[in-house]
Amino acid sequence: MPDTPIPDSLTIPAYAKINLSLEVIGRRDDGYHDIATILQTVNLADTLTIQTADALTVECDAPDLSGEGNLAWQAAVALAERAGIAPRARIHIAKRIPVAAGLGGGSADAAAALRGLNRLWGLDLPPEDLASVAAGLGSDVPFFLAGGIALATGRGDQLTPLREWLSYELLLVVPTSRIPEKTPTLYAALTDADFSDGQRTRRLFASVNLVSGVLTTDRCRNAFTRAAREIFPGLADILDRTAANTMFPPRLSGAGPSLFVIPSYEAERNRVAEALQDTGAAAYLVRAINPFYAAPPLP
Repeated sequence: MPDTPIPDSLTIPAYAKINLSLEVIGRRDDGYHDIATILQTVNLADTLTIQTADALTVECDAPDLSGEGNLAWQAAVALAERAGIAPRARIHIAKRIPVAAGLGGGSADAAAALRGLNRLWGLDLPPEDLASVAAGLGSDVPFFLAGGIALATGRGDQLTPLREWLSYELLLVVPTSRIPEKTPTLYAALTDADFSDGQRTRRLFASVNLVSGVLTTDRCRNAFTRAAREIFPGLADILDRTAANTMFPPRLSGAGPSLFVIPSYEAERNRVAEALQDTGAAAYLVRAINPFYAAPPLP
């Protein structure tokens, strides 16, 4: 069989995630925290266009995300160092995932860059090598190499994937409020009452394995909820308004401020969007996906 030709341009979707459940167990000796979380990709996605070039450039629709500070740039440099080559590529990111919202957009972009550059540069590194590079970029990045649904433990880097295809519609509510140094600020605000042993998350993941697709947000939890309500301006009001218009309770994704409701439908999204009109929060109806069987990104 002839070798597959190496392309000079690739277009790759980078799917967002939600945390179906997130428990913080305790602080580690290395300064991180042990957690137990269930990650799920949804069909809200950035799009990366990666082309051959004489030097490395990263451009984004959001100009302040262009350049060396972008995690996709750092991914390109790390992969080139692993391969012993110069990092030469032009990466353009069409941004659709809200920034710093608890949806993993930066990590998703980094993982998409790794997958695309592995192909563009003809490296053909196996998945375990890409995962090793991804782990050096951030705890969520290895998950985004494959996506779908997975239990993440340790500091979030120990993955147990579920290869079944879970597909359901959910409501995603994205407030506009942002805070500096969000993740360390939220961790610092946790009290003993916010910590747990991770068993609720493990039981939820086991039940998803056993009963595919049976999932509602009244079974989900997030250790940052109390702190996020207090710290993000306006979030408590948005949580309450959303809850008043949905069948199942809204839950926080990641360190917030995004919320999700499972399951949901268009009429419910419309009610929530109307209730949140004066808050600036956006309400999306999205679908949980496994990218192996991916639905197309939202237009």
